[in-house]
Amino acid sequence: MLRTSVQPRQRLDYALRSWVSFVSTPERRAVHRGPTLATASPIHAPKPRAASVNPPHTRSMFIQTETTPNDDSLKFIPGVSVMEEGTAEFLDTRTALASPLAIRLMGIEGVKAVFYGPDFVTVSKDSENPWGVIKPEIYSILMEHFSAGLALFRSQEERDAAGPQDTKILDTDSETVAMIKELLETRVRPAIMEDGGDIEFRGFSDEGFVKVKLKGSCRGCDSSTVTLKSGIERMLMHYIPEVKGVEQVLDEEETVALDEFAKLEQRLAHKDKDEPRMAKYMSV
Repeated sequence: MLRTSVQPRQRLDYALRSWVSFVSTPERRAVHRGPTLATASPIHAPKPRAASVNPPHTRSMFIQTETTPNDDSLKFIPGVSVMEEGTAEFLDTRTALASPLAIRLMGIEGVKAVFYGPDFVTVSKDSENPWGVIKPEIYSILMEHFSAGLALFRSQEERDAAGPQDTKILDTDSETVAMIKELLETRVRPAIMEDGGDIEFRGFSDEGFVKVKLKGSCRGCDSSTVTLKSGIERMLMHYIPEVKGVEQVLDEEETVALDEFAKLEQRLAHKDKDEPRMAKYMSV
């Protein structure tokens, strides 16, 4: 019998190729179920993942923002109903206690007011804190609240007390007051809500002046006077001859802020007058 001379190195390579071809065939892979070097090692052994019987259900939502005429107020639209009927405004933490969402938003540094509309939330801030710092926190709180479907108010009683009933026509209202309320509800309020604000009827004087209060983004807005005179007043006087004008009712804080702003304007005006005199003496 003729023997083929094979070197030891060649025999080793031949044995390795034969073993690889043996374990790599589909039949051998199907039969082999025992542990391998990788699966037998406690270091490399993959941990079996338990099958999730009830996989977590996640909801995503898109919150849109709109600017308002007031630079310190932004309108956030979550895409779901906020106040199905009426509006609500929170100017401090005491009033915000009625709403879990409002109290969380008021807890953000720089936020000074929260307003609920039918399908939006208006957040107002002070002038010291930029929107770039505040907006991410507002997004996070709104996303968590509305995606979880949490209640807007703690109780139905607090919900009923939050929304103003100023434009509800009563049996004791005169024909003129009823017409004023109807125009404010059907014509004025929808237009103002487009800018993230609201208007509240406060009365009609014997002299023919309609007293209203601006809320939301319209509160403290520089263009609020233009809105009152050029828009609301002109329309009410056109449809109701008894109306002689529109007056804005201000809170105590708003009155103080306007007084301080007027004093600042006076000081700036005096400063502008004094600068040419100082320049004249300095040039000499």
